[in-house]
Amino acid sequence: MSLESFIYAMPKVELHVHLEGSIQPATLLTLAQRHQVDLPADSVAGLREWYRFTDFAHFVEIYLAVSDCIRTPEDIELIAREFLAGQAAQQIRYSEVTYTAFTHYHTRGLSFRDQLDALNRARAWAEAELDVTMRLIIDIPRMISPEEGELVAEWAISGMSDGVVALGLGGPEEGHPPEKFVAAFERARAARLPSVPHAGETVGPESIRGALRALHAIRIGHGVRCLEDTSLVAELRTRQIPLEVCPTSNVCLGVAPSLERHPLPRLLNAGLYVTINSDDPPMFNTTLTDEYLAIARTFELTAVNLERLVLNAVRASLLPSTARTEMEAQFTTEFAHLRGMHLN
Repeated sequence: MSLESFIYAMPKVELHVHLEGSIQPATLLTLAQRHQVDLPADSVAGLREWYRFTDFAHFVEIYLAVSDCIRTPEDIELIAREFLAGQAAQQIRYSEVTYTAFTHYHTRGLSFRDQLDALNRARAWAEAELDVTMRLIIDIPRMISPEEGELVAEWAISGMSDGVVALGLGGPEEGHPPEKFVAAFERARAARLPSVPHAGETVGPESIRGALRALHAIRIGHGVRCLEDTSLVAELRTRQIPLEVCPTSNVCLGVAPSLERHPLPRLLNAGLYVTINSDDPPMFNTTLTDEYLAIARTFELTAVNLERLVLNAVRASLLPSTARTEMEAQFTTEFAHLRGMHLN
C-alpha cells in the first residue's frame, strides 16, 4: 500500500471546518434554484470554476452568496447532510463543525432552535446511515456587538445537551480583538461550555494571548503566528494547547507565502500540539484528505507522523472522555493494520 493509499484509507477526525464554508457547488446550485437566486454561473461546472480561489475579496463574495442561498431550516439540514456524506467518503468519522447561527438569524429571522433542530436531524441521519457524526461549535462573528455576542453565547449554552460542544469566535481579527467578547465567553465558562476561538491567523501573537487570557481558550483556531513570540510558543508547548492548523487556507489567505514555506514543520519541531484541518474546503479547493496528502508530500511525513497528527485530533476533541478513549483505541487498531499493509 502506497502512502497515498494509506492517507485515503486512514480514519480521521476534523476539528476546524465551517459548515457554511463546506457547501459544494452542486448543493449551492440546488439551493439557488430552490429560492430563485441568481449566481454567476448556472451549472455545477461553472460554479466549480467560480469557486476557484483567487483572492480574499473573491472568497468573501462566494461566502456571502452561499449565505444568501440558505433561507430555511430545510436548507440547513440539506447542507449538513451533504457535508456529512462528504466526511464519510473521506473516512472522517467525527467532526467538530463551526456554525454561524447568528448570520441566519440576522438575515432570515431563523430561530436558533429551528437551526439546531435541522442540524440534529442531519446528525441523526448520518449516525444511522453513514456511521459518522458531528458536534457543533457555535461561533460569534467578530463584526457583531458584544451584546449580540452574549445572545450567541446563550444560544450555545442552551444547546449543550443537544450537540453543541463549544463557543467559537470567527471572522476578521483586525479591529475585533478577543477582549471585545469577554462577557459572552464568561457566560459560557460559567456554564462549563469550552472556548475555542480563532486567533493568530491574520493578527499575530497578541490575538492568541487575548484568546488565552481573556477568553480562556482550550484550543486555538489556526494559531500559526504564535511563532512570532518565543515566550508564547513556550506557553503553548508547556500547556499543550491544541492548534487547529489549516495549511491550504493559510496559503490562500496569505498567512503563509506557499505550502513549502508554511510554518507546519516549525510548529512540530517546537513541540507544539498540532492538528490538521481544512477550514472552508471547497472554497480553498481542498479536502481534509488533500491536506494530509499535501503535507505528507511537501514535508516528507511518514505514516507514523500522520497517525500522530490524527490521534492528536482525537485527543483534542470535545467528545466525552469515554467516547474519546474508545475512538482512540479503535483508530490505533486501524492504524496498526494499515501500517502493516503500507510496509508490506
